[in-house]
Amino acid sequence: MSDTIDYGNLMHRAMRGLIQEVLQSVADNGLPGQHHFFITFDTLHPDVEIADWLSDRYPGEMTVVMQHWFDNLQVMDDGFTVTLNFGDNPEPLYIPYDAIKTFVDPSVEFGLRFETHDSDDDDEILPAPVELRHEAPEEDDKPKGDAEVVSLDSFRK
Repeated sequence: MSDTIDYGNLMHRAMRGLIQEVLQSVADNGLPGQHHFFITFDTLHPDVEIADWLSDRYPGEMTVVMQHWFDNLQVMDDGFTVTLNFGDNPEPLYIPYDAIKTFVDPSVEFGLRFETHDSDDDDEILPAPVELRHEAPEEDDKPKGDAEVVSLDSFRK
């Protein structure tokens, strides 16, 4: 038995489970109301599966939006698959929960950020709340339904 309770890893698992539960509800019932998600993930994670041209274009980190159009959302214990539209090119993605850096639903000002902290033994991933600032969305000429890669800077202090 350990001398300490590993709260960081317990929170990590709980928050990943929350994401899994939310995505499973969306897979079963669709997105309710104005809910939508910005999901930032590590494109270099060994279990991430994305098209080569996407990993070339977004080395290290990518943020996708699940809002108007997505398809084939399948939620598993270790991650999820979803097909998103990138400029009229539907692309399947597999994102393991361990690769997620942030999960934000700006419609209700909810967000999670998983930060890596260096320690003597190894990296520890800790969940942290994301502080959101409510800003009016910018309208543009993009056709609705395309997946977007966005910066979450507008949601951070």
